[in-house]
Amino acid sequence: MVTAWFCGCAILGCSDSSLKKTTLELKDVPANVMQVAREKLPSVTFETAWQLSNGMYEVRGKAKNGKVREIDINPDGTVVEIE
Repeated sequence: MVTAWFCGCAILGCSDSSLKKTTLELKDVPANVMQVAREKLPSVTFETAWQLSNGMYEVRGKAKNGKVREIDINPDGTVVEIE
């Protein structure tokens, strides 16, 4: 049973749909979080950001090729996921 759950998380992701998102202006995202986002995705122009109820930030933008990219970062600057 645990194996099935683990496989499902590996394939679908383990996001917690109960987390609330608060939309932020980019200027309201902590500087260290934006610095990490720009370092990890240098070709992306960031447009939108959210803070989740667990404190994590999601920052989304478009790469030069038009592809939408997203990075999830903890307040301490640790990258959780890059999409």
